[in-house]
Amino acid sequence: MVTGRLCWVPLLLVLGVGSGSGGGGGSRRRRLLASKVNKHKPWIETSYHGVITENNATVILDPPLVALDKDAPVPFAGEICAFKIHGQELPFEAVVLNKTSGEGRLRARSPIDCELQKEYTFIIQAYDCGTGPQETAWKKSHKAVVHIQVKDVNEFAPTFKEPAYKAVVTEGKIYDSILQVEAVDEDCSPQYSQICNYEIVTTDVPFAIDRNGNVRNTEKLSYDKQRQYEILVTAYDCGQKPSAQDTLVQVDVKPVCKPGWQDWTKRIEYQPGSGSVPLFPSIHLETCDGAVSSIQITTELQTNYIGKGCDRETYSEKSLQKLCGASSGIIDLLPSPSAATNWTAGLLVDSSEMIFKFDGRQGAKIPDGVVPKNLTDQFTVTMWMKHGPSPGVRAEKETILCNSDKTEMNRHHYALYVHNCRLVFLLRKDFDQADTFRPAEFHWKPDQICDKEWHYYVINVEFPVVTLYMDGATYEPYLVTNDWPIHPSHIAMQLTVGACWQGGEVTKPRFAQFFHGSLASLTIRPGKMDSQKVVSCLQACKEGLDINSLESLGQGIKYHFNPSQSVLVMEGDDIGNINRALQKVSYINSRQFPTVGVRRLKVSSKVQCFGEDVCISLPDVDAYVMVLQAVEPQITLHGTDRFWRPTAQFESTKGVTLFPDIKIVSTFTKTEAPGALKTTAPKSAVFEEMLHNLDFCDILVLGGDLDPKQECLELNHSELHQRHLDATNSTAGYSIYGVGSMSRYEQVLRHIRYRNWRPAALEARRFRLKCSELNGRYTSNEFNLEVSVLHEVRVSDKEHVNHLIVQPPFLQSVHHPESQTSIQRSSVVPSIATVVIIISVCMLVFVVAMGMYRVRITHQHFTQESEAAKEAEMDWDDSALTITVNPMEKHGAPGRGEDETEEEEEEDLSSSSSDSEGSDEEYGVGRGVHGQGGVAQAQLEWDDSTLPY
Repeated sequence: MVTGRLCWVPLLLVLGVGSGSGGGGGSRRRRLLASKVNKHKPWIETSYHGVITENNATVILDPPLVALDKDAPVPFAGEICAFKIHGQELPFEAVVLNKTSGEGRLRARSPIDCELQKEYTFIIQAYDCGTGPQETAWKKSHKAVVHIQVKDVNEFAPTFKEPAYKAVVTEGKIYDSILQVEAVDEDCSPQYSQICNYEIVTTDVPFAIDRNGNVRNTEKLSYDKQRQYEILVTAYDCGQKPSAQDTLVQVDVKPVCKPGWQDWTKRIEYQPGSGSVPLFPSIHLETCDGAVSSIQITTELQTNYIGKGCDRETYSEKSLQKLCGASSGIIDLLPSPSAATNWTAGLLVDSSEMIFKFDGRQGAKIPDGVVPKNLTDQFTVTMWMKHGPSPGVRAEKETILCNSDKTEMNRHHYALYVHNCRLVFLLRKDFDQADTFRPAEFHWKPDQICDKEWHYYVINVEFPVVTLYMDGATYEPYLVTNDWPIHPSHIAMQLTVGACWQGGEVTKPRFAQFFHGSLASLTIRPGKMDSQKVVSCLQACKEGLDINSLESLGQGIKYHFNPSQSVLVMEGDDIGNINRALQKVSYINSRQFPTVGVRRLKVSSKVQCFGEDVCISLPDVDAYVMVLQAVEPQITLHGTDRFWRPTAQFESTKGVTLFPDIKIVSTFTKTEAPGALKTTAPKSAVFEEMLHNLDFCDILVLGGDLDPKQECLELNHSELHQRHLDATNSTAGYSIYGVGSMSRYEQVLRHIRYRNWRPAALEARRFRLKCSELNGRYTSNEFNLEVSVLHEVRVSDKEHVNHLIVQPPFLQSVHHPESQTSIQRSSVVPSIATVVIIISVCMLVFVVAMGMYRVRITHQHFTQESEAAKEAEMDWDDSALTITVNPMEKHGAPGRGEDETEEEEEEDLSSSSSDSEGSDEEYGVGRGVHGQGGVAQAQLEWDDSTLPY
């Protein structure tokens, strides 16, 4: 064997040398030599298992990474030069620790994260060093599989899936599990990713928790003792690392289940202008697992104590009639007390609602001429009445309206009264109208007459048929008493309200048969009754119940409103639909300034169950709506408060327009914080305009009433009718009334005119304007106006001018002191006196010469201006008017030339001839008069700066 090997090698060498003369023979010889030296491949294990801790670089392999080569100890061929890993983007590398022994190590090239990848599998091979240092003829081992597991580090704390948990329990019960909390851990290993324990952090609570997160109560809970518990819970992973943040567990204790409505609020606040506001947005029915087949719900809004039974408009009855489209001719027997309607001044009045309260001791006489003496066969009586049972054992007649004899006798011509909770209407005709036996009394007895609640009554007379409409329903008289007509007489009649006038058979005429109750809007209108639509409008409530989104109620819900929308009845067989339907019930108030206060709410329920004689009983829901105070408006009147007019305008048919530029503005105060940051600085008030109606404006004459023989206030009726307003005129002033916008009232007020056809003795007239909304509930400021007469001056031109020339004031002020001084000095020093006298005389002559020259020049200008003024056209007669101007004064004021003087005269002429109805022009006239006064004052001031003395 040895001999053979020794013989084989030289042979190869010989062969190699022999062929070395060729170009490729050397390389073949080297390869053949290398193959003879590096005969074996490296050897490694077929598989390896390794472990690496995350965030660590060393991999611990089992078995260790070692490569063997049978060529050892031959240099290079028997050494290991590299370990190569096969795979893409693997975070590992293998390095050779000892080439001779073939030891290697597997390490991480980048941080290893267990949460990203828990294990790795790849292929590794070992390479020997070949035959030399140039990495030639390397041999590689077979492929070995490496499987590495990443060891986890407890770096994450447990976190709860929910930030808070909530549960509801019933008092008096022990629960195995009220609720379950759950936490998770982001670590990758089972040891650190699993939650091994939960713990309640809050102390002294009757609750416990197990390892699975189930919370239970350790004792029976009491609703009366504590209605809600809040406990904190923490979690631990299996590495005993606690959660980073505790979770909140809220346990609500409810009483033992009682059927009824849940989650509703007793007080519901309503801000005016909010529209429709839900009353019970979260209400739902608790049946305690009762088998309910159907349920009927009645929601009632109780407003009988608010105003006239509910929130209604509080304008005057005439205004309401117009708003509802009623025909004209309404006579209001209980108007708001004023100068023109003073018969209600002594009655007890609720001014905010125009309600008159009668306590059995008061009555009011209607002045003559307010109501026609003889009503026709067709007329209507309307009223609001609130009445209870008659006081006393023996009920007497309680008169609402009575027309009786003023003196001598006590005959009742027609009357409306209450007797034993009956409403009786008496109508007796005069004898000259019909000498027949005819109906005279008509009786009605509905229950509402004595129920102490407000009702709207309409008695429509179409003789011999008399019909009662109460709250829109028709009632026929159940008993008609016939009688003969009243015998003819010439006794005057007295119409009264709240009692009947007893003028005869008594020592002293007095009231009798007093009314006990409340009345409002008592009216009489001769003629046929208005339509049912108008009657419904007059009694309509401005507040009531409403349903948001009727379409969403569903087909299974039946509902019904009463006419005033104060009662709503709903019925259904599905509790879920019933809950949603009741949640849509709302309160609405369409008044801009509603009545402040409480509106009671009552929800009653009737339940039917499946096949049970005794069904569950639901208690009523008692709540209330609190209507808050509306933002109160501040009505402000402003305009020109003083001006002058020539006498010709007062005497003209157009007169003087009093309020040409009147402006009515209503604002409300809105408080705002000075900034977004919290500060102790006071809030600033911001005024914002608001639009609403007015119902009257009064113009009061100050300093005595108007004299109808020489002065009056006027307004074209077309101005009122176009804007649907009315007015009353008297010597005390002018009243405009009716519901209308502020702009309408402005337009009417700007056409009010004052005439005086004898203004010569008049110096000035003062007026006061005041406006109101809702019958005086909101009033404006008192706007005072003074109108003065611009009187004409009549004096002689020549006398005035000659007087100025003979005795000029500035001459006296110059030469008298100098003369006195000269005399005094001459008495002291005669030699000097002569010189002083000569100088004084020279100065005096010079000053007189200059004065005469200026007078001459001024007189020429004055003559030219007077001729130009005579040629100008003027509306008022100026033939006897002479304007006297001091020539010395005019030229003594520096800086004023001919052009400026002519402009002032033209302005005066245009102002005096302006139209009395032009607001801007008249306002300009007032300012022009002020300007003339200022010019005159300036001309009286003498400027002696240019005098040469």
